[in-house]
This record gives sequence, C-alpha cells and structure tokens, in this order.
Amino acid sequence: MWSLSVSWWELVLRAVVVYVFVLVILRMSGKRQVGQLAPFDLVLLLLLSNSVQNAMNAGDNSLLGGLISAGALILLNYGFGLATFRSKKIEALVEGRPQVLIHKGKVDEGVMRGAKLTHHELDMALRREGCTSPAEVKLAVLENNGEITVVRKI
Repeated sequence: MWSLSVSWWELVLRAVVVYVFVLVILRMSGKRQVGQLAPFDLVLLLLLSNSVQNAMNAGDNSLLGGLISAGALILLNYGFGLATFRSKKIEALVEGRPQVLIHKGKVDEGVMRGAKLTHHELDMALRREGCTSPAEVKLAVLENNGEITVVRKI
C-alpha cells in the first residue's frame, strides 16, 4: 500500500507531462468544446482521464503513488492558475482571448471556423438573447469559457 514501484520524482514528472499534454489537446479542440460540454464531450473527458492514468502512474497502484500523482496535478494546476493571473501572455496561451463573432450585424466566418462553431450554435445563442438574426446584433463575442455574449442593436 505504501511502497512505490517507481520513484516519486518519476510520478511527478509523468503527471506534469500528462497534464501539459491534455491541456494542449483541450486548448486546440476549441473554446466551445471546453465551455459547453455536450454528452459526447463529457464521455470523451472521462475516457481521456482513464486512458492517461497508466501513463501517469507507470503501473504503480499504491496509495502513496496515487497521492503523489494527485498532489503533483493539484500543484501544477495551482501553478498554471497563478501564472495566468500574473502574466497576460501566459493567460492568452492557456485560456485564449475572447473573439468577436458578430460586429455590427456581420458574422466573421474566419472566427467561426477557427472556433469550430456552427451557424446553428450561433443562432441558438442569438435566440436566447431575443435576436432572430445577426442583423439585430451590435456585437457577439465568444468568451474564454465558450459562452457567447450578445449585445443587441438599440
């Protein structure tokens, strides 16, 4: 239960590598995917966590090994949070920046493609705000968390 089959520093290193890898993959998947989990997205995250477990623990199923890996992940997450708080460049890299989807009634197709956002999803967000078309919108922004903020024309 308390004896490790690999060294503690290897568990920490494996946790760091897996954390950064998963962060990069999720960041590349687009804001919409992270901010608005569809059922298949949730299943993907659950399976992803299970698939990287062995890469992190190197076959060590001891209690101590799990605690070391969990502690490393929590410290790494805290470190990334602190780094994004202190540095705008790191924040932009890790969390991204809000992107303008609609400006003065015009939809930016390039931003839509880059965010992997469909017109159906955009229309749904507009309807939630009481708009029936992009022409009624002064500004629509895809926020860092995947939500779409809409400012109607007056």
